Amino acid sequence: MNEQDNKKNNPNSKAHGYRIIVGRFFQLAVALVFLVFTGRFLYIGISKTVNSQDLTQKTEQLYKRNQILKATRGTIYDCNGLAVAQDSHLYTIYAILDKSSINYKNKPEYVINKTKTAQKLAKVLPLSTKQILHYLSPKHAAFQVQFGSAGIGLTKKQKDEIEQMKLPGIKFFETQSRLYLNGNFASHIIGIATPKYDKKTKSESLVGTMGLEAWFDDVLSGKDGYQISSVDAANYQIPNSVQTYKAPIDGKNLYLTIDSQLQNYLENRLSYVQRNYQPVSMTAVIEDMKTGKVLAASQRPTFNPQTKKGISHSYRNILVQDTFEPGSVFKVLTLAAAVNSHNYHPNQYYNSGAVTVSGSVIHDWQTQGWGSIPYSQAFPRSSNTGFVHIEQQMGAKTWRNYLEKFRIGKKTNVTLPGEQPGFITFQSPIDQAVTSFGQGVNVNVMQMMQAFSSLANDGQMVKPQFIEKTTNSAGKVIDGYQVKNVGEPIYSKETAQVVLSNMKRVLNKKIGTGSIYHINKESIAAKTGTAQIARLKGGGYLKGSNNYIFSVVGVTPAKHPRYCIYITMKQPQRMSKPAEVILASIFKPMMNRVILMSKNSVDKSIKIKIPDLQNLTVAEAKTKARQTGVNLIILGTENKIAKQALSQGTQRVSGSNLMVLTEGNVKMPNLKGWKRDDLYQLSRLITNKINISGSGIVYKQNIAPDTVIDPSSKIKVKLKE
Repeated sequence: MNEQDNKKNNPNSKAHGYRIIVGRFFQLAVALVFLVFTGRFLYIGISKTVNSQDLTQKTEQLYKRNQILKATRGTIYDCNGLAVAQDSHLYTIYAILDKSSINYKNKPEYVINKTKTAQKLAKVLPLSTKQILHYLSPKHAAFQVQFGSAGIGLTKKQKDEIEQMKLPGIKFFETQSRLYLNGNFASHIIGIATPKYDKKTKSESLVGTMGLEAWFDDVLSGKDGYQISSVDAANYQIPNSVQTYKAPIDGKNLYLTIDSQLQNYLENRLSYVQRNYQPVSMTAVIEDMKTGKVLAASQRPTFNPQTKKGISHSYRNILVQDTFEPGSVFKVLTLAAAVNSHNYHPNQYYNSGAVTVSGSVIHDWQTQGWGSIPYSQAFPRSSNTGFVHIEQQMGAKTWRNYLEKFRIGKKTNVTLPGEQPGFITFQSPIDQAVTSFGQGVNVNVMQMMQAFSSLANDGQMVKPQFIEKTTNSAGKVIDGYQVKNVGEPIYSKETAQVVLSNMKRVLNKKIGTGSIYHINKESIAAKTGTAQIARLKGGGYLKGSNNYIFSVVGVTPAKHPRYCIYITMKQPQRMSKPAEVILASIFKPMMNRVILMSKNSVDKSIKIKIPDLQNLTVAEAKTKARQTGVNLIILGTENKIAKQALSQGTQRVSGSNLMVLTEGNVKMPNLKGWKRDDLYQLSRLITNKINISGSGIVYKQNIAPDTVIDPSSKIKVKLKE
């Protein structure tokens, strides 16, 4: 048999042939895959794209850190520069349990020894080792765990102490928070700011949710910045790698009109009454009536903004969000209206005790009355029947006109959210009669403070304010304080003196309802109030000796008042002493403190110096005037200040008018309500002769407002008290 036949019949030879064929096929496949991959790599290397995605950008993104630089929320200070609310960065601790968590150095990023970790953490956290072990040993598998409320709100010091232990798997994340340094301290005025998660920026920011924190949220918040930088494989920033940087703009700071010492003392007195007599609610406000600056204000119930204790039961700001019938303290307004409209006849007599109006009988608080008495005793005795007669002598139209001047039923627009305007029920003669002694009319506390301010300003109401000034983060004043008059004067200086004289007699032991508020050797005037509380269902009023809103308003000095204290107390549940005794335990200590404070302090609060505005643009002048605290009145149509009526450095009361002149046509301003000082300023800026007749404030002018003033025309104005 030849060699060729042997090969054909040899099975090993056939297998060898098959292997060669498979091998060739495999080599070809490998070569083909190699060529595909090589081609793909060449394509990627040249085009630097995969699936239309730019790999250069992806790589840059992988090794870039886009970091938000948080702006610091502005600090809130008291009037003396003591911080009452400021940013505080706190931390939350958590533990990674998942064993797949390993860092780039192949070291574990999870908790290795739970017992050791628990023992060490127990030295810092307010938890026992057993409690921490419980958190570290969840029933179901978890990537990471937290430690409940005990692991939230850690300070920087606590965080550093735990980090020094070098415990694997123990991590922190930072949370912005707000530090309220004084606890229960004007809580509803200052308010609270809480962290809120922003889905767009994927970060938390503090947002005001109550009080001034909410009203001035945009002012306090500032604007976040950002920084884009390169990082290494471990996600650490590479030195000198910052590529884009925008600095954050920190929020502006608020300086309050509130005095911390006075506020803390008020909080203590309110807490004392709350503890011992358990009223349903209380309010107290102390104000500089000349300027409208609120020096102290609070309420009960209240809460601690730092711990949030009590907030669920006292979320409403009673000072502006609740309205109530004020009762006899409202007689201050009624008497002012009657005197000013010449309907108060102190020497005439009336029969006290009861009066019938449209078939309804109205009683005095002392139901048998005091017999026939002069109207001069109606106010100090707090006689409802006397004030019904006074209202009838005024007439409904006149009385309603004064209520509107006092802005009853209108918001004060103090810088607190949720203010309720209240209302007046004035349809029938009985409705009209009871408003004279503060029933059938609903007000909020700040409306009453605004009305009372007229006693110190010859009938001119001044708006209550809580903000002394606003500064930027560098301390530069952005907005200064400015006294804000509300409307026009309601009554004359002489009327104010009559009302104040009557308020002094309230403290008289023989005929006054407020003798308990008398302080020896101190000049005080006051008015008491006991208001019925409307029944929510079925109409009418609640019965019972404690179902009233008891109140007192007091001013000092009595003849030329500067400070006002107004306190209300609703339904004391433990009325072991008369209401006036309970209120006096707040009123007298606070009034003594206010008097002492006024004697020991140098009064600079309402004086400002006129700035130099000449050659500034109108916008620049407005900014500087706002920072100084003057009200700018601009005459002329051009954009540059050519002249000002008052010289630089002239002292004026905060909120005073300052007139300036630009080039261009001068239009006649609306002079209604102007005083002689304002007319004097006008005369210094224009060449026209101004003819003034009468005294008081302007009520009539011969040239209509917004009319271009002819330099040759005469200006005639009439004034009245």
